[in-house]
Amino acid sequence: MVRINKEYKECDQHEKAYQSQQAVFVARKRAIGNKTQKPIRFVRNVGLGIKTPEAAITGNFVDRKCPFTGSVSIRGRVLKGLVVSTKMKNTIIVRRDYLHYITKYRRYEKRHKNLAVHCTPAFNVKEGDVVTIGQCRPLSKTVRFNVVAHEPAVNVKSGKKTFRVF
Repeated sequence: MVRINKEYKECDQHEKAYQSQQAVFVARKRAIGNKTQKPIRFVRNVGLGIKTPEAAITGNFVDRKCPFTGSVSIRGRVLKGLVVSTKMKNTIIVRRDYLHYITKYRRYEKRHKNLAVHCTPAFNVKEGDVVTIGQCRPLSKTVRFNVVAHEPAVNVKSGKKTFRVF
């Protein structure tokens, strides 16, 4: 059962501009005769069998680039990768390892790509975690993916650059 907030709770104000969700009208009046009220927080289902995290439903963060509470749709590829860096604000670096076949030697070589991925405050992501990312519209110069699921790290002592195929 999905929990829905009925009363208004002020969003986190940590920016210079006033933070509010685009789809929510803050100054609405209470309906006297109407028993069913719309929820105060805008949350949606992304689809593709992806479950909306509880922190997105009950939290009070504002993120326009969040696929659950913002205006970004997930379309295209859905990939998995290992979190390498979380030093940026709301952006993480995900490493994807793959094998490339060389026909001359009839063997595979290890290769990797680093992707810049937008991470919403709904996920508490640390280095070494495995995340599922979905393709979306370009959010910045390098960011074209969004975190849609998070699995905590099982083996923390394995290094960043170890080869892992998902």
